Amino acid sequence: MAPVSRGGSVQSKVLASADIGRKAEYPAASLVRVARVLAFVCCTAVAAQFAVPLPFTPVPITMQTLFVVLAGITLGARDGCCAVLGYVALGFAGAPVFAGFSCGPAVLFGPTGGYIVSFPAAALVSGYISRRLGGGRSAVFVASLCGLSLILLSGASYLALLAGLPFSRAASMGILPFAAGELVKGIVASGLSGRTTSADGATF
Repeated sequence: MAPVSRGGSVQSKVLASADIGRKAEYPAASLVRVARVLAFVCCTAVAAQFAVPLPFTPVPITMQTLFVVLAGITLGARDGCCAVLGYVALGFAGAPVFAGFSCGPAVLFGPTGGYIVSFPAAALVSGYISRRLGGGRSAVFVASLCGLSLILLSGASYLALLAGLPFSRAASMGILPFAAGELVKGIVASGLSGRTTSADGATF
């Protein structure tokens, strides 16, 4: 049997040490990703309680949509969607995380249900567009507006279906009162995010 060279033995040890180091990094990176996702679940739940009812529409002004798009932009499309999906699932299961500490299936089948069910898709769209456009402030602003517009369109469409209203009437109740506020949220998102990347560098 040929003897193993000392150099080869040292190289093998170095490679083995490097492999162990990489394996140790994976759990840490996964824990960071989970912590970031959970942080956005909590932030969205807290922001939902900053709700201002309006006398002419059953839909209140809330801050949660800002964190919906920020989740996609900050975490990336995939993780952002997972964070918001987790938030919606918690509310559906009975955790009081929706506006006014409400929860349960009745909320999703109520006048604000169309907005809430679109949250995961809005986070996905915002994260994807921000990534595709480069992640700068302008990209974040455009991505935020796309996600927020999706939420408003979904909410107004469901409101029209639920109440049997023409879409123009539903839009006057579910889009127009919030358009200026969503524009401000887009500006805030671009200011908070600056240049962002997803936690794992992936688009999805």
